[in-house]
Amino acid sequence: MRIAVVGGGISGLAAAWELSRQLAGTPGPAHIVVLEAAACVGGKLRSAEIAGHQIDVGAESMLARRPEALELIAEAGLSDGIVHPTPAPASIWSRGRRWPLPPRTLMGVPSDPDSALGILTAPEVARLRSEPPTPTSTEDVSVGDFVESRVGAAVVDRLVEPLLAGVYAGHARRLSLRATVPELWAAARTGAGIVDTAAEVARRSDNTGSGPAGARPVFAGYRGGLGRLVADLSGRLQASGIEIRTGVTVRQLERTPDGWALVLGPTTAPERLEVDAVVLTVPAAPTGRLLVEVAPHASRRLQAIDYASMAIVTLALPRSGLRTEPAGSDGVDLAGSGFLVPPMEPVTIKAATFSASKWQWVDDLDPEVVHLRASVGRLGETATLQREDADLVAVALADLGTVLGHTLPRPVDAHVQRWGGGLPQYAVGHVDRVASIMADVARLPGLELAGAAYEGVGVPACIASARRAARSVATHLLTRGRDLP
Repeated sequence: MRIAVVGGGISGLAAAWELSRQLAGTPGPAHIVVLEAAACVGGKLRSAEIAGHQIDVGAESMLARRPEALELIAEAGLSDGIVHPTPAPASIWSRGRRWPLPPRTLMGVPSDPDSALGILTAPEVARLRSEPPTPTSTEDVSVGDFVESRVGAAVVDRLVEPLLAGVYAGHARRLSLRATVPELWAAARTGAGIVDTAAEVARRSDNTGSGPAGARPVFAGYRGGLGRLVADLSGRLQASGIEIRTGVTVRQLERTPDGWALVLGPTTAPERLEVDAVVLTVPAAPTGRLLVEVAPHASRRLQAIDYASMAIVTLALPRSGLRTEPAGSDGVDLAGSGFLVPPMEPVTIKAATFSASKWQWVDDLDPEVVHLRASVGRLGETATLQREDADLVAVALADLGTVLGHTLPRPVDAHVQRWGGGLPQYAVGHVDRVASIMADVARLPGLELAGAAYEGVGVPACIASARRAARSVATHLLTRGRDLP
């Protein structure tokens, strides 16, 4: 059996891992090949050398309360690398100062209205507290429109928007409630209050771990960064006999009497690769192009999925004059894990992470240097991202100085990582759109789709998608030719 996994991001690597597990011990060898167009695997999990140290310049954490990522890491024998953020709190910069991020929120909706005072004015908190009874709804709606109808525009603009921007780099009034915040979608369908829903979700989360309430970490990282995780996982895959090919573009997908054929490489020197099954884990647009001939309906719907571009500006600053510990009053305060910025505030950056405060392994890298990073770009903000790297670094430094109330020192080093078309946008109707895509592809045995475009953009969601696709392919390969009941 020969299986091709197109795309070497975390979804592709997870699909290859699951395929090797499902096909282990089958009669005859199973050859699994991962095909990645870039020079390295990992996709949005990438690190770069900054001030002499490898630092994440893409995703830097995983949701720990979903099991899929930690389970894969454990299966690969890499659990010793798992780390969790420090208790350093996050904040929101609003109305000219930093406010603590309200605890136990549901994508920005507070479970305790009073915890949002400061970010919200007293009348806005009163509006949040007095949420009126609302009829049920069975139609998908944007997150922003739904939350505003329940508790007012201020909750959307100052709390929900910065949280959603951190996940999707999108806009609350364009993102699907059903796809992005299913707990609030349930509230829309039942008529439950959204503040009560946020409180109930927080209670359930508290009770999922062992020990005292809230003891189970919400997020996890990897010592050395998620870029290091990719390298370690790739090593495990190759040691198990999986082939990983980088710098290989897949230009065409065709059906054959026995399976599938891929056309690889440049048009001047094409390579034809025949396989029994294919898992496509690349973004929606290239997936759609590959499906033009074999699944035209799915192809059209995939190519209509929008993507947001963004950039991560990572700075290495001299430690002198900066404070990463909450105790003491000297130095620029980098003691929290970072801050989010509502889109109406007069700065360009949408968030900052104080990496040396958030991750102990980052703080331990260099006694003379502090690493932090700023995020730039939401859907549609093309002019911002057209600036030169040096301009983006200067903007990030200036905005950080505005928020922190101090001019920051000249960086020891800086790095700009641009993620063009990096984050899929789950527009209103996304769940039905994906169901339609998957139904069309289901007609084609031995072909599966996985990745961030479908049922979640986070690392665990991508892994779940990939393992589902791999199990489906394995079932097809192991049962084809049999008389099934």
